[in-house]
Amino acid sequence: MSRCEHGVDELCPAGAALYERALRTGHITAEDAADTPCLTDFGLLHPALDDVTRLQPVTPAAALHRLLRAARSRVAAERHRENRLVDLFEPLTQINGRAAPDIAPLHLLSGTQQINRAISQALAEATTEVIGIQPRVGLVGPRGAAAQQIALARDQAFLDGGGRIRTLYQHSLRHVPSVYTYVEHLKGDSTGRSLDEVPDRLIVIDQTVAFVPADAEGTLALEVRHPALVGYLVTTFNRLWQLATPMFPKPERRPTVNGITPRQQAIAALLVEGHTDAVIAERLGMNIRTARDHIAKLAATLGSESRAQLGYLIGRSGILAQEDQEG
Repeated sequence: MSRCEHGVDELCPAGAALYERALRTGHITAEDAADTPCLTDFGLLHPALDDVTRLQPVTPAAALHRLLRAARSRVAAERHRENRLVDLFEPLTQINGRAAPDIAPLHLLSGTQQINRAISQALAEATTEVIGIQPRVGLVGPRGAAAQQIALARDQAFLDGGGRIRTLYQHSLRHVPSVYTYVEHLKGDSTGRSLDEVPDRLIVIDQTVAFVPADAEGTLALEVRHPALVGYLVTTFNRLWQLATPMFPKPERRPTVNGITPRQQAIAALLVEGHTDAVIAERLGMNIRTARDHIAKLAATLGSESRAQLGYLIGRSGILAQEDQEG
């Protein structure tokens, strides 16, 4: 006979049905209860005095009284344990030397619900500014749409309180409708800029707490409250912000150099560094087919007939030197 794993407040459907039957008929056989040992474990059935093969039910009122009394005993035992823990640790709290901070400088968050809850709580307490980096990952597809719905309400509440939001995107997102749909729903001081390449996702709130990914799948995040680390992230963001091209509310067009588009300029720089098509696509936030289309157009513009010749023509064209001067 197997033993039940559930508690009395989770009486299995089979046990509940059999107990009800026993109440209606006055008894059941031990064989009937063989698959529901929880009924005897919980004391809801007991052997008859004149026939141990027959089980009789305890009245619900008596069973409830006994189970509640046992529950109260467990609660009293837990309270006694709490009091003993307080007596043990309270004197230790008076020791001030090198005490650990009340809030951990680094805290690992597991699962999207816990991550969103921590971000929402920090944002609800914020008053000044939120800065963020949004790469392609997490902004497109069903998961991105769901994340935007969660973020929209909390971002708008923060803006309504007089806060400011600055966001860095990848250039490849300048033409993604969902990005602008999200921005158009926000009313307040929200600005965005873009770069060819951006680091992974980042959120910094009031320069006191930051959230960064802790795994590739986006199911783990690190909550950072160490002042030096948060300060470093803020400084890095601000330097990238100065290099970025305004995206909204007033977008600026990036200049074309000798017929080479800004996106092709970025691809040219990565080609010269010797990267493969797959790496170029990943770093610039586009699929590999789009990357190869841009490479083909770049080759046609420069008159290249081979990959090796393309690298030479890129260097001779001066487009990378002009890009460096503009940066």
